[in-house]
Amino acid sequence: MDIGSLVVFLLIGAVAGWLAGIIMKGFGFGLIGNIVVGIVGAFIAGLVLPMVGIAIGGGIIGSIIHATIGAVILLFIIGLVKRA
Repeated sequence: MDIGSLVVFLLIGAVAGWLAGIIMKGFGFGLIGNIVVGIVGAFIAGLVLPMVGIAIGGGIIGSIIHATIGAVILLFIIGLVKRA
């Protein structure tokens, strides 16, 4: 992985974490937290979405959508755990 790929990877994670924070209202973790949420969300979406038969196109926009869906799932689970 070269430096350009790493920057794109982190940028997609940051945007996905930020979008998920907006969608879930009230979850803001700062820049580093958003990157982590976005990256973990992309991993979760990579596991969950194929199981339910959802395929999202490639490219940067597809990657952001994919990671955002996973990040929303992650924030939803975090919200459930915080309530309990």
